[in-house]
Amino acid sequence: MFRYIWSLISWYLRPFIKWILRHTTHMCELQRICYGEPSGAPRTYAVEYSLRLSRNPDIKSLLSYLDDIANQRGITVRSERVMLEEAIRTVLITKKINPTAHPDFAKAFGKCVELIWGYRQLCVECEELRQTPYDSENQAHEGLLLKLWDLLMPYDPLEARITKQWQDIGFQGDDPKTDFRGMGMLGLENLVYFAKEYPSAATHVLSHSMHPRYGYAFAIVGINLTSMALRLLKDGSAKTHIYNSSKTLPSIRAFHQFYCYLFYEFDGFWIESKPSNIMEFSSIQEKFENNIRMALANPSTVFRINLSVDNI
Repeated sequence: MFRYIWSLISWYLRPFIKWILRHTTHMCELQRICYGEPSGAPRTYAVEYSLRLSRNPDIKSLLSYLDDIANQRGITVRSERVMLEEAIRTVLITKKINPTAHPDFAKAFGKCVELIWGYRQLCVECEELRQTPYDSENQAHEGLLLKLWDLLMPYDPLEARITKQWQDIGFQGDDPKTDFRGMGMLGLENLVYFAKEYPSAATHVLSHSMHPRYGYAFAIVGINLTSMALRLLKDGSAKTHIYNSSKTLPSIRAFHQFYCYLFYEFDGFWIESKPSNIMEFSSIQEKFENNIRMALANPSTVFRINLSVDNI
C-alpha cells in the first residue's frame, strides 16, 4: 500500500522535480543521466525509465516507432544508423539540446537506444526460435542435431539416426526430436553453441552429467536451462548482464553466451548441492535461479564463463 501511494506521489511530483533540476543544472533529465551514470546497465536502465515515463507526445511517438521496428526485427546493420539518427534528432529537438555545446550526449544516448531496442528485438528473435518446432524433414535441423553429437562425442560415431546412443548425451529416448517440443530450435541452437564455442567447458559439464552419484541428463537439463534463460530474458532480469556485456547491438550471440554461463554455473551448483537423486532437480534449479536473479539485481553484474575446471 505504501509503495502504491509513493508511486502516485512520485508520478505527480516528477514534472515539478524535473523542472527544478532543469533550471538549476541547465540540463534535461536525459543529459543528467548520460553524464552522471556509469555506462552500461546503470545508464541504460535510467534512460529507458526516463523515456518510458515521458509525457511528451514527440517522445511517445519516437518510442512507438522504435518499438515497432524491434518487434518486426527490423534493426539491421544497414537500418540501425538511420534509427539512431532519428532517435537522437528527436531528443535533441524536443529537449532543446545544443549538439555543439553537448557533443558527448548524442554518443552516450545513442548507445543506450542501441541497447534498449536491441534487447527488445533479441526477445522477439528468441521467442520466434522457441516457437520453431524441430522438423526431422528439415535438413538444416537434422544437420544441427548431428553436429551436436559430433561436437560432444567426436570419437564415438552414431550407429544410426535413431539410436539409444542419444541417451549418452542426455536425451530421453532414441530420437531427440521429441525433447525439443518445449523450447523448439532455440534449445538445440543453445546446446550446439555451448559445445562449439566452449568445447572444454561443455566436455567438462558432460563428464559431470555422467557421474555415478550426481549424474543428470545433459541435454534435458540443457533444454531446461534454455527455458530459464528465456524467462530471465523476457521478464527483463537479463538486461543487467546484456547491457553491461554488449559492445554493439545485442544479437542472438548474446543470448547464447548468457545461456552458456548458466549451464556451466548450474553444473557446478548441482555438484556442490550433492543431490541424493534427480528428483531434487526442480528445487535445486529454483535455488540456482534465485541466486542468478540476486546477482542480476546488482547493476554492475556481467557474467563470464570461468574456464578453470575442477575434478570431482
